[in-house]
Amino acid sequence: MAYAIGAACIDVKDKTCMDVCPVECIYEGGRKLYINPVECIDCGLCVSTCPVDAIRPVEEFDDKDAEYATDNATFFSAKLPGRELPLGNPGGVSRIGTIGLDTPLVSEFRAG
Repeated sequence: MAYAIGAACIDVKDKTCMDVCPVECIYEGGRKLYINPVECIDCGLCVSTCPVDAIRPVEEFDDKDAEYATDNATFFSAKLPGRELPLGNPGGVSRIGTIGLDTPLVSEFRAG
């Protein structure tokens, strides 16, 4: 069961989830955090620390927010604007630091 971070994280980025992640699989984009689905060990520690309830198992995203579950994986598998290659599986956020970029879905998000 993979975890993902939904739209509630956009422009919040509290980062307490990053602090409790034992494998450092949560990465920081420009406006949102993203969980690497390959590196995640499904421990669930991040879920209880998220102050905006943005993190949940992919299977539990409702129709309104489902595109963000898919987009979470896209952050790692697709070429982000301004990068030559996809991010892939870097092996932990401490190896590469803040990415500072987002997927087009998150970049174009407007609170409504």
